Amino acid sequence: MDFDPILWSVLLLIVGCALVALEIFLPSGGIIGFLAATAFVAAIVMAFYNGGPVKGALFLLGAMVLLPTVVAVAFKYWPHTPIGRRLLLSIPSDEDTLPRDEKAKRQKSLVGKIGVAKSKMLPSGAVVIEGKTVDAVSQGMAIDAGQKVVVLEVKGNRVVVRPAKESQRPSSQTGDDLLSQPLDALGIDNLDDPLA
Repeated sequence: MDFDPILWSVLLLIVGCALVALEIFLPSGGIIGFLAATAFVAAIVMAFYNGGPVKGALFLLGAMVLLPTVVAVAFKYWPHTPIGRRLLLSIPSDEDTLPRDEKAKRQKSLVGKIGVAKSKMLPSGAVVIEGKTVDAVSQGMAIDAGQKVVVLEVKGNRVVVRPAKESQRPSSQTGDDLLSQPLDALGIDNLDDPLA
């Protein structure tokens, strides 16, 4: 069985493409890459030698189109391979990046709880939730002191609140720090006008 010499060039071009893809999926320190380059050069030289300048130029043009195409397709699928997953780190989630101390856990547990604004929030201020004073940020609106608020989210050390509905009641005040509780909770009348 006699092979046409141009078929050898086609075969070497296919082997070169396979070796380029293999080098991307299985890093060898350049050994497989060198073999791929040798296969491409041999395919082009054989095409020029056996097929003349027209077939040689076509193989050169084919190699110039095939090589970047094979590399692009291989890199598209590379992150889904075991080596690709190992070398390319995934984007960390909030749980991975946030500190795991008790204060962060306590703040995460505030989501959905009802509190009272201790100071006017333009947009930041203090909020009393379950007897504890927490620095918070309102969700884009001013909140008056004494107005009920609900915690929407906690990102890092930032507590985001919005005004609560009138029907919602503040979470139970279990704190023993008298200075952090609002005057209404202590049963003290307003101290603004001492002569009244």
